[in-house]
Amino acid sequence: MSGSALTFPTPASLGSLDHYIQAVNRFPLLTAEQEVDLGRRWRNHEDVAAARGLVLSHLRLVVAVSRNYMGYGLPQADLIQEGNIGLMKAVRRFDPERGVRLVSFALHWIKAEIHEYVLRNWRLVKIATTKAQRKLFFNLRSMKVSSAALTRGQADAIAKQLGVKPEEVFEMETRISGGDVSLDPTPGDEESITPIAYLADPDEEPPVVLERAETAANRSEGLRSAMSRLDARSRRIIEARWLRDDDTSLTLQELANEYGVSAERIRQIESKALKTMRAQMASLQ
Repeated sequence: MSGSALTFPTPASLGSLDHYIQAVNRFPLLTAEQEVDLGRRWRNHEDVAAARGLVLSHLRLVVAVSRNYMGYGLPQADLIQEGNIGLMKAVRRFDPERGVRLVSFALHWIKAEIHEYVLRNWRLVKIATTKAQRKLFFNLRSMKVSSAALTRGQADAIAKQLGVKPEEVFEMETRISGGDVSLDPTPGDEESITPIAYLADPDEEPPVVLERAETAANRSEGLRSAMSRLDARSRRIIEARWLRDDDTSLTLQELANEYGVSAERIRQIESKALKTMRAQMASLQ
């Protein structure tokens, strides 16, 4: 039978996941010759009917793969849907001339899509981002001999088998065993203490931050205005005594030596300048 003679009957209504699985199991499997024929039609002529035949004949593979990920508490229908996306990506890239069956090529793409879905949805906080973490996430639970915490020897053995560090094994065990915690208390439960009670910083609320920024800006503008009212010597003394950022303010004597006057005279100029500045900043506020 040629690839063009294949038919893939689709039920009028799939209704439920069980009906869907029954339907895809009725789709005919392809021989190697049929698969090559359909692959060439899709690759050379973008024959959508040929691509459809390749996809439909391998939907049962997605269902089988999805069963391996049922332990993460996610709906199998969603796992199948993501796996189907991976299957379509595999069909799009399938080269029938390489001598590799589509089932072998598609497994990688199906698993990759399901992996991404599980990692995105198993926890609110993503727990596996690096290659080593992903490998541990999908293998650690099945490799543990019991539900008890890993011993150092067990962690070393798992690390050696997966090609990761023992510390990464312990870290992933902690991540997997933990759970999501709601920031806010559940409605009606006012007694429990949730993270929102101790993570919130009242000093960092937007209105407080805005008010603080506006106050700082006003003070900065007031200081510039007050300084502009001083003569050059008074401004120099105030800057050298009060406005240095590097904690190297000059002493009265050092400024006295600079201007050739007594330290008492510098103190008098400083006092008068500060009084003038306070009056100017008070008027601005």
